Amino acid sequence: MSNLFSSITLHYVVPLLLAGGFVQAAYAQSEKSSAVPDNETSRYIMEYNQRAGVNGHAYEFLPIYDTPSPEGYTPFYISHYGRHGSRSTGAKEYFRIKGILEPALADGQLTPQGEMLLAATLKAIECQAGMSGHLTPRGRREHAAIAERMYNRYPGVFKDGCKKIFAASSYIPRCLISMNSFTNRLMSLQPDLQIDLETGENYMDYIGRGEPDEIQELAGPILDSLDKTVSLDSMAIIPVLFKDPAKACKYVKKVARLEKDIFSLARYTQAFDIEDNLYDLLPENDVYQLSEQRNMHIYLQQANSVLLGDKRMPNAAPLAKDIIDRANEVIAGEPRVADLRFGHDWPLMALMAYLGLEGASERLDIDEVRGHWFAGRYIPFAGNLQIIFYRNAKNDVLVKFLVNEKESSIPALIPVHGPYYRWSDYVRLISEQK
Repeated sequence: MSNLFSSITLHYVVPLLLAGGFVQAAYAQSEKSSAVPDNETSRYIMEYNQRAGVNGHAYEFLPIYDTPSPEGYTPFYISHYGRHGSRSTGAKEYFRIKGILEPALADGQLTPQGEMLLAATLKAIECQAGMSGHLTPRGRREHAAIAERMYNRYPGVFKDGCKKIFAASSYIPRCLISMNSFTNRLMSLQPDLQIDLETGENYMDYIGRGEPDEIQELAGPILDSLDKTVSLDSMAIIPVLFKDPAKACKYVKKVARLEKDIFSLARYTQAFDIEDNLYDLLPENDVYQLSEQRNMHIYLQQANSVLLGDKRMPNAAPLAKDIIDRANEVIAGEPRVADLRFGHDWPLMALMAYLGLEGASERLDIDEVRGHWFAGRYIPFAGNLQIIFYRNAKNDVLVKFLVNEKESSIPALIPVHGPYYRWSDYVRLISEQK
């Protein structure tokens, strides 16, 4: 796809655009390499380019495998944190695209791909109207499906336990409705469950706690510098969308802005159940660059970076403390089979880093992040952490960590077996971070 775009731009589009006085930078753009770098992140994205949405990517359930627990240990309790499901977002980008494509359609200038983009844009505007930032139907389905898989994976926890579950949510509506979808599915599977639902400032203080203002201030100049390294081949989209590229200047004033707007829309098409893949309209290397740009922002502001991790991680401590304290209550005899928490991507990313989970907690210089660490593995829409507690007849407690339902590990700790860790060892490890 990228080579085709470069060929068209160089041999056909550029002369026409220059003749029309469209963009003097077209030659420079056409001569840039459009090859996607070969690295861990690019391979992960290009395997399924919807992943380019990073934290705007819809939940992707991948095959799971459960390592058998050590003999004599059975699950009895689940501690959970789930990001809200797929949601809508602001629509200013959508209206800019609409404002370009509708006049071109009226003039008969849109290609089939341009007409497809316009149709997707109009559907997104319709879905978003009056619902900016709210959970979409897909978001509700995501949480219901995760709840059902949790229940079927650990049926004994719910059937053999005391039936009591505590669930708390950020008071933002998309989180509350995610909690509702999740707990309703559990109740439909086992009506005798007793689920206590809560929200409010007290819970928001740890469930919805984001980065301190200091992080934003320190990260800003660094991210501005990183953003300047993004170099797009924006001219490549012109012949894709318009029948006569030389006439595109009538509709498009800022080509790079249009490409970025298409990328922004592409990140949310899955949330709106739009089947068309808009990333396919863009050069692959531009998709990669824009995705990495978003990824770098997340790592520096939410993860355990060398530059800012020491300032970011303390904000995750109250949430980690809630997980540990509630688990210890249950281990000591408090009758409860699960604690469910529903919040946002930024507390979840920081929590996984603070807890020392494989990959999520990597402490890297900013230059080491590019091409290696990718936030989309951890915090897509409906991203979740499940901590499964096991015990034997002697009340020796082991834990297993699931990131988006897949077994994870704690590199700083030696497991008892496979992904199973002794709870007392893990609590000691976390306490040493203070």
